[in-house]
Amino acid sequence: MKSRAVHEVRIIGGVWKRSKLPVLDRPGLRPTPDRVRETLFNWLGQDLSGWRCLDAFAGSGALGFEAASRGAAAVVLLERDPAVARRLRDAAARLNASTLRIECTDALSWMSRADAGAYELVFIDPPFDAGLHDAAIAAAARLVAADGLLYVESRAAIAEPVPGWRVFRAGRAGAVDFRLLRRGD
Repeated sequence: MKSRAVHEVRIIGGVWKRSKLPVLDRPGLRPTPDRVRETLFNWLGQDLSGWRCLDAFAGSGALGFEAASRGAAAVVLLERDPAVARRLRDAAARLNASTLRIECTDALSWMSRADAGAYELVFIDPPFDAGLHDAAIAAAARLVAADGLLYVESRAAIAEPVPGWRVFRAGRAGAVDFRLLRRGD
């Protein structure tokens, strides 16, 4: 039996800067590139002290671990693949990441049951070919606190504004379109 390759991404800032996270070779698993994460966290600021964050389609965990590394008080990572969730738990244990909680679950189902307004920042980055962006954005939007932010990553630019949200910042890097949204007109 051929073993699957293991890749790594590195955390680019905060207390775990340069720490590596293993990435399993799985269909649809596409870590957010370093360049995109660097831009995103420059937009957000380097210090997320006290923030509550949700990484709804965790995959490599790069976004959630990056937020925790920069001081977020609580970060929930949702990952439905048990092997990937196990890798995330192992990485959290290795880093002694007490502010991280990894849930092995379906993100849409979990978000439908979560408390409204519970997060200052929600990351939405489902597999590009899964057709989940619209449903994921709708589910995540109600979880964001009144003054919070919604991060959306996709292959193509979001064609229409999300109702009730405005684009605060936007960028493109290769095949990745990424946007940071705020409530408003």
